[in-house]
Amino acid sequence: METKIIGDTLPAVVWKLNKGETVLSENGGMSWMDDGFEMKTTTNGGIMKGVGRALAGESIFMNTYTATKDNVEIGFSSCFPGQILEYDLQQGETIIAQKRSFLCSQNTIDVAMKFRKKIGAGFFGGEGFIMQKITGPGKVFLEVDGAVVKRELQAGEKLKVDNGYVVAMTDSVQLDIETVKGVKNILFGGEGLFLTTLQGPGTVWIQTMPVSKLISLIGYNSQR
Repeated sequence: METKIIGDTLPAVVWKLNKGETVLSENGGMSWMDDGFEMKTTTNGGIMKGVGRALAGESIFMNTYTATKDNVEIGFSSCFPGQILEYDLQQGETIIAQKRSFLCSQNTIDVAMKFRKKIGAGFFGGEGFIMQKITGPGKVFLEVDGAVVKRELQAGEKLKVDNGYVVAMTDSVQLDIETVKGVKNILFGGEGLFLTTLQGPGTVWIQTMPVSKLISLIGYNSQR
C-alpha cells in the first residue's frame, strides 16, 4: 500500500493498492479509480455507530474500496481550497478532529463521535458539542480549509484560538473557552465574546481560513 498527496490549493490523496487491500472513505468521497476495485457501502460498525458519525458531520454510511488486483490507484479530492493532513496512527492512538474533516483512511481506522461535556465550550467554543474521534491503527487523511499551523504545547501551556479555527488535536489536549476581557475589546475588537483555549500537553493543528469565516466575509462584502 502506497499513498501520496498531490496538488496545491485543491489537493487530493492517491492510494496505490495491491489485491485484497482496502481503503475507507466518507460517502461520496471518491474522485477517480482504476478498473479493479470492489466498492461496498456499509455503516462500518452498525447503525448506531453510523448515527454517531452523522452527528459528528459525516454520513451514516461509508464506502470501502477493495483492490481486486495489484497496483491499482484510487483518488480522493478535498472539497474546498486548503490542505490535506496525513496521520499514521499506532494501535489505540487517537486524534480529535473538527466535524466534516475526515476524508479517507485505511479500513483499520475507527471514526466515532466525540461529545464534549462542558456546556460552555459546546455552546460558545466555535467547534460545537460534537467533534470526531479518530483511532488507529492505520493511516488517515483529513481535509483542512486554508493553510495549517502546527503547535506543540507543553504541559500547562495554553494557546488561545478564535472560534472555528481548531482543526485537530491529540487527545491529551484540553479544550475550553475563555471570555474576552474588557468591554471595549468585546464591543469593538472584532473577536466576539469568547475565545477557544487549548491547554497542553499535546499537539494542535490550526487552520488559517475556516470555510464558515470565508462565507461570512463573502456575505458581508456582497451587502456593501
